[in-house]
Formats: sequence, C-alpha cells, structure tokens
Amino acid sequence: MRLAGLLLCAALCLGLIAPAEAAPAPVGGYTVVRSYAHDTGAFTEGLFYRDGFIFESTGLAGRSFIRKWNLETGAVEQERLIDSRYFGEGIVDWKNRLYELTWTNQLGFIYDIDSFEKVGEFSYPGEGWALTRDDKRLIMSDGTAFIRFLDPDTLKETGRIEVTDDGAPVRNLNELEWVKGELLANVWQTTRIARIDVKTGKVLGWIELGGLLKEAGVTGQRDDVLNGIAYDAAGDRLFVTGKLWPKLFEIKLTSSVR
Repeated sequence: MRLAGLLLCAALCLGLIAPAEAAPAPVGGYTVVRSYAHDTGAFTEGLFYRDGFIFESTGLAGRSFIRKWNLETGAVEQERLIDSRYFGEGIVDWKNRLYELTWTNQLGFIYDIDSFEKVGEFSYPGEGWALTRDDKRLIMSDGTAFIRFLDPDTLKETGRIEVTDDGAPVRNLNELEWVKGELLANVWQTTRIARIDVKTGKVLGWIELGGLLKEAGVTGQRDDVLNGIAYDAAGDRLFVTGKLWPKLFEIKLTSSVR
C-alpha cells in the first residue's frame, strides 16, 4: 500500500495522472408552499423562527429594530427600536438570550428574549452581518468569504472557515440559517443561497430563488434584495424573504442539477 501511494504521488508530480478537477456546485430550485404578509418597511437583516413566531431584525440607521411577530396573523408581539447611532444587523437566539450585531460599530447587543430588555454588550473586530447557530456555537458572517464561529457564552471567536465554490472564494455572505447540518447563506445582491459544509467551507449546492422576485412584486435591483432565512425544525419548514418585501415565503427545495 505504501509503494502504491508513492507511485501515485510520483505520477501526479510528473503530470502522468491529472488530479481530479473541481467543479462548480450544482444548482437547485424550489416550489412555494405558502406565502405570508411581510412588513414592507422592514429592511431585513436577521430572521429566525422560534415557538410559532418569527424574530426579525432590520437595518438602516434610525430605522433599525428587533421584532417578534406572529407568523399566521402578522401581529407584532414585541418590538424594540435600536439606538439611531447603530445600523442593526443579524440576530440569533441562545437559550433565554437574543444576540444582535451592528454593521460597522464592532459592537453587539444582548437582550432578554422575552422582554427585549438589553442585558449586555459584546465586541468583535470588523463588520457584523449575520448570525445563526448550531447546538454548540454561534455562527457569524461579516460580508467577506469567511464564516466565524463564536463561543455562545463568551462571544469570543473560536475559529473560522473560508467559503469557496470551485476553488474560488464566495464573498458577500449575508443572512445565515442552520438547516439539517448545513449552513445556508444568502449572497448579498444575488438571488442565490449557498449550502455550505462548515467542516470544509465548500459550497455543496446553490438554491436559485430568482423566481421569487416576481411573486413578491419586487425588482431586486435596488435595496429590495433577497435576504432572510428561517427554519422551523419541528415542522421542517423553510422560510425566505427579502429587504422591504411584502411577502415571506415557505418553500420546499427541489433537486440540484449540474
């Protein structure tokens, strides 16, 4: 076995055997299961589902808020406006806390998830774009091709990966969601969501959602871009929306093709 390995290595080095070529990740689509009303004044930055409610954060200085709203009725159950000095970004829940990023202030806020009362702050280098989590850590994007992992108790970075497709970095990673062991990420100003292997950083596949623009009645050419992913694990329901969109969609994914 050792000899065979040495011979293979030598053949590769001499160019006698070509290494396996990388290939772009396959692209899949979706079907719409149902649509829900969404606030057209919400410049969506963060989104997650918890106990029958959608938790949403929005951006724009002076217009940023965090909100909890009823998915079925659209009624707002809880809301907190963010200090006008800050441009709100992504949010995530961890136990009885809600964490929020800001865009360029290198400052995050910690709230009680029931009352939305602020209970703390944390800092990080660079920009803050989005947050999600698995069962052990928080996962953060910063607008680059890198994904950071944070300790949920100390909020300190514990590692990071670079996201690539066909060997090329995938930049502008934005809103995140953890779904069935994969990291889903909106790519800012595109109509695609990347399905990412967090062990390798490789894009496993793409979800093309361009058709939702027409269904939502938006162009996606200005601020009204796709951004916002939430997942109901118990009900296996995937939700997506965009900035300033009038609708939030429940979708089912269709098979990927190369």
